[in-house]
Amino acid sequence: MSHFSIAGLQLELSNQDNFSFIEQEITRVKNVFPWVDMIVLSELSTFGTSTTLAQPMPGPAEQRYCEIAAKNNLWLIPGSLFERADDQVYNTTPVINPQGEVVTRYRKMFPFYPYEKGVSAGDDFVVFDVPAVGRFGVSICYDQWFPEISRSLACMGAEVIICPTLTGTIDRELELSIARTNAVVSQSYFFNINVAGRLGNGRSIVVGPDGQVLHQAGTSSEIMPIEIDLNHVRRVRERGGLGLGQTLKSFRDSQLQFPAYQQDARQSAALQSLGPLKKFGEDAS
Repeated sequence: MSHFSIAGLQLELSNQDNFSFIEQEITRVKNVFPWVDMIVLSELSTFGTSTTLAQPMPGPAEQRYCEIAAKNNLWLIPGSLFERADDQVYNTTPVINPQGEVVTRYRKMFPFYPYEKGVSAGDDFVVFDVPAVGRFGVSICYDQWFPEISRSLACMGAEVIICPTLTGTIDRELELSIARTNAVVSQSYFFNINVAGRLGNGRSIVVGPDGQVLHQAGTSSEIMPIEIDLNHVRRVRERGGLGLGQTLKSFRDSQLQFPAYQQDARQSAALQSLGPLKKFGEDAS
């Protein structure tokens, strides 16, 4: 089976406990679109942006999502939640299968510093297999600004990249172009699902492996059920985007050693001259 249906839920949410509303929306989507195989929510959609509501994983919020997935017989990627692990807090996305089992978790590699204070960075790339369909990868919001992540997921076999997002700022327009770029350079489907309402400005986007925009949402609540074809990914990777650039093959066959990825590259004079990572106008201390 190469066809698979994913519904992105761009919901109007507040910076509070949105769990009951989200559960109702998941149930409603499955009733209206019973052919949907997976539902994807936006980043931090459940409890908002406060780390004080962080929970361990496994934990009560994740378990409740497992029950929702099993009840509705679908794959569920509930955006992300703040995960408390010992003395650390991570921005974490659980991946839950239709049996209500957590098959993997992804911790955001690039928290939005200096704004996402008190959140530690993850260091593991995550892919998972949907049996008889294909391989999926996960990133979260600001991760998409670093093409190394999408390229790494593609090299691990990901044919679909799921990227829950929370953006309410003027740079959403830039993220739309970044989403298309990530899809093209990784030759994969790219689902970038944003929140609407008080937390975000919507404009979720779904892009195919050839850069075609399959859907771009408006700024209010919107349900985006989209059927994808994994054989299309495989054909694009074989023949090239629009029958032209065979990006992953060229990357595979290149003998280049990129200076930016050498061990001491981050200590270069050019990067060190940029100064500290801080909010503009605030004291570096």
